Amino acid sequence: MKIIDWYILKRYLGTFFVMLLLFIPIGIAIDVADRINKILENKVPIEAVLEYYLDFTVYFANMLFPIFLFISIIWFTSKLASNTEIVAILSSGISYNRFLRPYIVGAAIISLIALIFGFFIVPPASQGYNDFRFKYLKRAEVRETMNVFKQLSEDEFIYVSNFNLSSKTGYNFTLEKFDGNKLEYKIKANRIIYNDSTKDYTLKGYEKRIVGELDDKVESELQKNMKFNFEMDDLTPAVYAAETMTLGELNRFIEKEKMRGSSNINMYLVVKYKKYSVPVSAFILTIIAVAVASTKRRGGMGVNLALGIAFAFTYIFFDKIFGTLAEASSINPLFAVWFPNIVFGIIAVYLLKNARR
Repeated sequence: MKIIDWYILKRYLGTFFVMLLLFIPIGIAIDVADRINKILENKVPIEAVLEYYLDFTVYFANMLFPIFLFISIIWFTSKLASNTEIVAILSSGISYNRFLRPYIVGAAIISLIALIFGFFIVPPASQGYNDFRFKYLKRAEVRETMNVFKQLSEDEFIYVSNFNLSSKTGYNFTLEKFDGNKLEYKIKANRIIYNDSTKDYTLKGYEKRIVGELDDKVESELQKNMKFNFEMDDLTPAVYAAETMTLGELNRFIEKEKMRGSSNINMYLVVKYKKYSVPVSAFILTIIAVAVASTKRRGGMGVNLALGIAFAFTYIFFDKIFGTLAEASSINPLFAVWFPNIVFGIIAVYLLKNARR
């Protein structure tokens, strides 16, 4: 690489990381101001608070990664344009595509970092971040608790009309075991209670009907303890469960939830697909930012920053809206997650063609 390439690449990476270092303390300060009363009321240990804000830093940086990247590129590229450095580079005979090379290399480095973070570092940080909020800040966990239907295996199905998380009690429990297309037996109970100590379940109003060729056999007891091949978290996983898993764990979890007929499957698929779409957005946002900021404008850097912030927040808006639509409707999650990248990819190509002129 030439000296000019190293110069631009160092500015690219340096400005991005400085932007992170500037905004993350602001995010922490806002969060502390918002939660300090509850932290003091609940007498949260200082070690837990420090660990929470370490997790918060990773979670916050990953969530706002596109904005930080976009604004940082707009900022330093606008400075290059205002100092007529870009004009001097292009006037020396370097083509616009060649001028873009260090930006693409920088995007590749940031994309790789985002990919590693999304696969391995963000999941445990998300686990710690959410666990702290639900444990110390008295925020009720959001779980699938009404009309829970799950497929445990190829031939076992369970149903609970309502599940109370605090008492670990399900109501109107049913388990059906099939042999091919034929019902083998059916277990019913008015209530099913999970026992932490013994890792089994207590069934109140237990009844088991074994289907026979000529007649059915019925067993019934007021109370019966039984072990099943599922746990409470399997029955009613928290909605943020997918965010806390590495890629391998997430793939296995999705396959299991698909088999069980989970109503939250789209939510889990959105999390999976975003692990790939966010790193790709680094290239798209880089091209848009360079195309917008490389031209010296009458309003100066302020106009470029305004355009950059508008593009960044529009991208975040599209990303959130289509992600929510995929989770709550029948829109294909893969299409919903990649739609912002497709739209902004087209915008990037258009702006790049104009910038070359």
